[in-house]
Amino acid sequence: MPTPNRIKRSHWIALLAAVVVLGAAVVVAKTSREPFSDAQFAVKAAQGSLAEVQLGRLAAQKSQSETVRAFGQRMATDHAECKAKLKKIAAQESISLREDLDQDAKQSYEKLSKLSGRNFDRAYAQDMVKDHKKDVAEFQKEASAGRNEAIRTFATDTLPTLQDHLKQARELKDLSDRSVTTVPVPNAPR
Repeated sequence: MPTPNRIKRSHWIALLAAVVVLGAAVVVAKTSREPFSDAQFAVKAAQGSLAEVQLGRLAAQKSQSETVRAFGQRMATDHAECKAKLKKIAAQESISLREDLDQDAKQSYEKLSKLSGRNFDRAYAQDMVKDHKKDVAEFQKEASAGRNEAIRTFATDTLPTLQDHLKQARELKDLSDRSVTTVPVPNAPR
């Protein structure tokens, strides 16, 4: 039987590995319980509003559909107002908001700016549905779990507008999906 001073090297390695794994588990458990960051929410919401303003203006310029142009104008107007409210709250709460688009928004803008007509309308509608689903989920989370009263109230007050945007975006997507026309293929059997 080995004495405490004569433990095999393989046992030491196994013991060390167990300590490392246990330490990693503690770190993961701790970070999963970190408090919800109101400041991170505010920064992300401000960037999202900036993206919606720019994409809405793009839709107002590039769409062939009056419905899409009107929706784009609404996005630009509503999200500009949203960003202005958030900017005021952020100043009061000493939160620094970024004034640039995140990488995903830049990619969406680039992709959409290269399209026109029905292709633009369809892609814009799809993008608005995807984006507003995410926005509604994030605003719901902040409205229910936010710790900063001003930011939580902002999320709660803005949520119905975002839900309406999502509803309209879904209708727009359905409309753009239905307006797809098939082009007959020459010499194709009928």
